[in-house]
Amino acid sequence: MRLFLLNRGKGFTSKDVVKRSRVGVNLVRKELRLLSSINFIKKHSSTKPEWYFNSSFKYSAEFEDLLVRSDSLNKEKILDSFKKAGRVKLVVISGVFIKNEDSRVDLLIVGDKLKRGKIEEGIKKLEAEIGAELVYAVFETKEFLYRLNMYDKLVRDIIDYPHEVLLEAKELSRTLTLKTL
Repeated sequence: MRLFLLNRGKGFTSKDVVKRSRVGVNLVRKELRLLSSINFIKKHSSTKPEWYFNSSFKYSAEFEDLLVRSDSLNKEKILDSFKKAGRVKLVVISGVFIKNEDSRVDLLIVGDKLKRGKIEEGIKKLEAEIGAELVYAVFETKEFLYRLNMYDKLVRDIIDYPHEVLLEAKELSRTLTLKTL
């Protein structure tokens, strides 16, 4: 449901829903039939049949409050997604995680000896849970500090605007505090 609510106006084939939600084909078919039967989604068949959120669904505001605006993921679950990704020193959330649609990035990860494959695996897991694609940035500590000191626009947009720090190594906390003043 969250997938359709967060992607209003965008169509998904059954195959897309399986891939994004990371559940089996049979369960997806069953759930799509159920959501269709209550008019939550509707099917358009142009060249390939796609499911869309039904904008005239009677309880869309209530479901949005329940599924999108509520805190769907706790901090530990987000951090757990990157446990095996290397020496993670900073995790900052923004955007979809704090209900700020104006953010350029949803997630910032900084660390050393980071394993891109493990990070992407964690991202896909979170995307399946949330129901939306995440925009994220990953930096080695040295590169992040360089960008921070050079007032890099992307880094400044993350640090200067609404965000929440989930994990911060002591070596970065003083630097970040000084740079945000």
